[in-house]
Amino acid sequence: MLHCRDTMLFLALLVKVTWILAAEGGHHWTYEGPHGQDHWPASYPECGSDAQSPIDIQTVSVTFDPELPALQPHGYDQPGTEPLDLLNNGHTVQLSLPPTLYLGGLAQKYVAAQLHLHWGQKGSPGGSEHQIDSETTAAELHIVHYDSESYDSLSNAAQRPQGLAVLGVLIEVGENENPAYEHILSHLHEIKHKDQKTSVPPFNVRGLLPQQLEQFFRYNGSLTTPPCYQSVLWTVFNQRAQISKGQLEKLQETLFATEEEPSEPLVQNHRAPQPLNQRTVFASFMQAGPLYTTGEMLGLGVGIVVGCLCLLLAIYFIARKIRKKRLGNRKSVVFTSARATTEA
Repeated sequence: MLHCRDTMLFLALLVKVTWILAAEGGHHWTYEGPHGQDHWPASYPECGSDAQSPIDIQTVSVTFDPELPALQPHGYDQPGTEPLDLLNNGHTVQLSLPPTLYLGGLAQKYVAAQLHLHWGQKGSPGGSEHQIDSETTAAELHIVHYDSESYDSLSNAAQRPQGLAVLGVLIEVGENENPAYEHILSHLHEIKHKDQKTSVPPFNVRGLLPQQLEQFFRYNGSLTTPPCYQSVLWTVFNQRAQISKGQLEKLQETLFATEEEPSEPLVQNHRAPQPLNQRTVFASFMQAGPLYTTGEMLGLGVGIVVGCLCLLLAIYFIARKIRKKRLGNRKSVVFTSARATTEA
């Protein structure tokens, strides 16, 4: 009896250890190939669950919530004096953040832990994970926070509902170089290979965000990488950040996903949009929808065409009437002149 009990305890411990190893990266995963995102659920079952991220935000289907409080990033412009760790973890470039950065405007206090980026490859139009109305952008920034009032660490919070709050910033290519992003991109050559780390002087992290934070989308989702815990309260900003073409190419061409030769470029590190299923996406602002429905636009178009035809017909008949009147007047003048000549 005791032996059986010990065996059961051992098996339970083995299962738990196996699960922990899987959750902490015990399985090798990539974005493409035999270990790519289509195969994640085999090793990380939660990646196949029904509340996954990212998603394609369809603005016609979002729900306006006037009670969504404004998001307030605190300490972003003053990240302290200590240098920040910049790491190539083989999947992305990740910058550590101090807990003096936190979010206001949420039910709990969420302190910052790290930020990272997702991007495509040179010549590819896409790179972001979230999409708005099926439109992808060149890259995407994620700033990860955890509920510090309920949990003592990021790892503990990551497994709990709404344990994490992540800000999603869509990044597009603009004409000018973005100095805030350059604080990160200028150090990429120091961490070309997986597990390489360097230090970055503190800088104004607020500059990485869009200028306007009032317009955003909010939904419950997951981590976009294994183990895909469904513990994230997502805030995706409607306004985009911009970097230059040169900065994007630096992101696309500098890093490698491997520790040594043969070098494997670190590109295309974005997950495809996942089904929304029964979830609701809330918006902090009213959507600027079309003024008319498709039927109304069609009716309006037909009305305009008919109106134009009627106007042309009216002009035609008026012109015809004027022409007849002029001809009549001309005949009258000719007849009067002829009569006068005869009498003379």
